[in-house]
Amino acid sequence: MTQTTKTQKLLTFEEYLTYDDGTDTRYELVDGELVEMPPESQENSNLGRFLFVELLKHFPFYFVAYKDTEIEVAGRRARCRLPDLMVHTEESYVALIGATRATLTRDMPPPALVIEIVSPGTANHVRDYRYKRTEYAAREILEYWIVDPQIQQITICQWVEGQYEDKVFTGATCMESVVIADWVLTVEQVFNSANRAELPGE
Repeated sequence: MTQTTKTQKLLTFEEYLTYDDGTDTRYELVDGELVEMPPESQENSNLGRFLFVELLKHFPFYFVAYKDTEIEVAGRRARCRLPDLMVHTEESYVALIGATRATLTRDMPPPALVIEIVSPGTANHVRDYRYKRTEYAAREILEYWIVDPQIQQITICQWVEGQYEDKVFTGATCMESVVIADWVLTVEQVFNSANRAELPGE
């Protein structure tokens, strides 16, 4: 779920980087407007944490960002996205060393992978499947995973010759990733493991 915050005027990217409303609210910048990113559902939060732990099995911890690194993308006006998860390349990680804010601007190298977990609702579906897919492809990010709990499906968009080619994985199918060649979990295992929440003693 997202909510656009109306500002007195459209923000430039530079103004966004210095914006402070005195709260800890997380925002994305979409065509100059602030879009509030409210807390996720428990299911999506579990899924995000599970994927974070799985990514740590394949990459150094400092290469894996969980809801804390932004990426500037192209749009009609200034745009900046805050992916649920991101895996750096060595180049994109180095580019942020010494920076005062974890924001990959358009003059910085792209990360290797971004992951978005789809929230319920038509607007969220369109944002993740359409707009972000186009934006991340334009940044030449090698892979973009669209993780959709509502339909138990994971789409892996792989950057090939200037655009994304999609592979859709469901059920007992093992995901095929260029970025994580030794990934062994099926889609079913991802969703089941992420949402297996047993109380102590059960």
